[in-house]
Amino acid sequence: MAAPTGALLAVSDLHVAMRDNRPIVESLRPDSDEDWLIVAGDVAERFDDITWALDLLARRFSRVIWTPGNHELWTPREDPAPLRGQARYEHLVDLCRSLDILTPEDPYALWPGPEGPVAVAPLFLLYDYTFRAPGTATKEESLAAAHASGVVCTDEFLLHPDPYPTRDDWCRARVALTERRLAAHDPALPLVLAGHWPLVRQPTSVLWYPEFAQWCGTELTADWHTRFNVAAVVYGHLHIPRTTVHDGVRFEEVSIGYPREWRKRGHPRGLLRRILPYDASADADPV
Repeated sequence: MAAPTGALLAVSDLHVAMRDNRPIVESLRPDSDEDWLIVAGDVAERFDDITWALDLLARRFSRVIWTPGNHELWTPREDPAPLRGQARYEHLVDLCRSLDILTPEDPYALWPGPEGPVAVAPLFLLYDYTFRAPGTATKEESLAAAHASGVVCTDEFLLHPDPYPTRDDWCRARVALTERRLAAHDPALPLVLAGHWPLVRQPTSVLWYPEFAQWCGTELTADWHTRFNVAAVVYGHLHIPRTTVHDGVRFEEVSIGYPREWRKRGHPRGLLRRILPYDASADADPV
């Protein structure tokens, strides 16, 4: 049997509701009929925009694997489907399944790499405010510091946790569910962990506004990249596309970001990031 020729690619933070981002999404194409694509959240806010982008990508790539970002989970006032919280997430899962796209609720797909199969695990985890603002010790202090500085994530107004009391409660439930799945996974089979929010806090150290880190993850996942057999970690959300290595494990931030950002920095690592097979000659960014 011939060796597979496709690649495992990744992208996030498409933000297709922004007019100048739409042509970028329209330009995303595989190099091979066997290429897979991870879409690590923040496709858009409205269901019609999300459907347009995911349908386009599902028709082009051999397999698409999606996990939500915070923007998909917002409930915009102008959205004709004003679902909130868990109900909104479940509707997104149903949408993806109608397009033959895998989600965090589906079995992990096995990417048939040249060195053997790798399981791709899409993660939906959220955040619990444990990446706190500098000089603060509690969630309340951290949020107060963010409000005082004027750096407050829109999630506070549009991302509803229903039926959970708070977003942190929803996060802890998602972490517990996902951790059980990963613990039950065959440890001999390597994993690519793909989620919207970084698994460790270190990537947030380069944020211009450190108060924003509290909306970027949870300390509950800090050891997952070493505890499990992880080949690579994929994330977005920060709009700082780069490659870093933590404890010997490669982390790939794969976001497109907003036009004001990519107009300034360009797309130095390309629009689609190759996760596997990995080119070991590529230099990682400093941590």
